[in-house]
Amino acid sequence: MPFFLHRLLRFARIRLPGWRLPLAVALAVFLTSWGLMALAEPAGSELVAPGNYWWYFVVTAATVGYGDFFPETLAGHAVGAYVIVGGIVTLTLLFTELATALQNARGKRLRGVVALDLRDHVVVLGYTAGRTERIVAELTVEPGTQVVLCAHDDVPGNPMPEQPAVSFVRGDLTRADVMERACVARARTAVIDGRDDNETLAIAVAVDHANPGVHMVAAVRDLSRRETLRYVNPGVQVVQWHMPFLLSEEAADPGLTQVYNELMTAGGHGNTYSVPVPAGCRHRSFGDVQTAFGREHGATVLAIRTGEGLLVSPAWDTPLPEGATLYYVAASRLDPARLLQRA
Repeated sequence: MPFFLHRLLRFARIRLPGWRLPLAVALAVFLTSWGLMALAEPAGSELVAPGNYWWYFVVTAATVGYGDFFPETLAGHAVGAYVIVGGIVTLTLLFTELATALQNARGKRLRGVVALDLRDHVVVLGYTAGRTERIVAELTVEPGTQVVLCAHDDVPGNPMPEQPAVSFVRGDLTRADVMERACVARARTAVIDGRDDNETLAIAVAVDHANPGVHMVAAVRDLSRRETLRYVNPGVQVVQWHMPFLLSEEAADPGLTQVYNELMTAGGHGNTYSVPVPAGCRHRSFGDVQTAFGREHGATVLAIRTGEGLLVSPAWDTPLPEGATLYYVAASRLDPARLLQRA
């Protein structure tokens, strides 16, 4: 029997690859063992009845052995041993195929060649070693954020396999199949970080075609490309490539880039200024000064610097010592003499 089973396996591996092999082995062992058991057992044996033998075969092949049916003759015991061996071989083949299938599926996901099934996620298009890891780390600070990293074919596998919140897609970032596998049509944000500004523009065209309503954030080396990108999508937020933290902040809080640009642009509607706290200032806490700046000057105090360091948006009861520096936002620089007198 083992010789027959060995020859059967050699033949079946060639003719029946994949999942069909263990099923064929199980069927062959079932049919041959049933015929042999019918010959080995006495006439009229309940064991070989059609309604009983399939049950005996299952529990014996699985090595469970309930004992409700069993062979009575020595030859029947030999057939039973054949069933056990056949069951072990079948289970081994099944588990081998299952492990292979799982490994192949995981390998395809790591290589970025499978289509994902996500929605309301963030797609990062473009990979630069070290830089992209920092961007993704900031994006995934928010609990529940799912990120799809899309990289070119020169990245052989997921560079962040230890990150459960990061999926990987590989290919030409301007092609529709990459957009489909990354589920760009169902994404809430697309962060474009190309290798150069021309590539960033080409990726933006592909993203806009896949999802015109997506919140699009693009990093460029030359900020004059901003207007060109807005021909593609009027709502695109453009940040300086050398400030990657803005990519993740804009992705998490849409419109924040405009606030930063306004604050950093001279002559804008809101600029940042500083002023020292004078001796004898009647307001002794951050909250008092914040209220006075807002009511009397339409300004907002962002932070104070004391001997202990910089405090951004401190508690309102934070003491305000003489000599501290106030950093505030206003439409124009306030007259220090008037400001300090009234503050």
